[in-house]
Amino acid sequence: MTLTLNSMRTVLATFVLLASGSTLIVPASAATCLKYRFIDSTKVIDAKTIDFTMKDGRVYRNNLRVQCNSLKFTGFVSGSHFGEICDFQSIRMLQSGEFCSLGRFQAPLKSWHNVIN
Repeated sequence: MTLTLNSMRTVLATFVLLASGSTLIVPASAATCLKYRFIDSTKVIDAKTIDFTMKDGRVYRNNLRVQCNSLKFTGFVSGSHFGEICDFQSIRMLQSGEFCSLGRFQAPLKSWHNVIN
């Protein structure tokens, strides 16, 4: 079977559309970002889990992508210059300088604000 130049272009264009179509048709869900000014405190649960308590009482849990052994003992800082911390962002351990990657933030675990009002 011999393909003409136009047929080859059509096949190539179809392949490109199909290959890219899945990302266009099913967009990735938007990243969750927490603005620093709304974070009241953070609590390290273990080497893989951090709770971010917001000023309104909501608590967002983040399960790191991999275990970060020094997390429980040293504390961390975020390197973002945008005034927020987001899903899959890297954080740096204060004493060791080790970098660890956040996972996806979970929806609020609780809201004391909603219970009170």
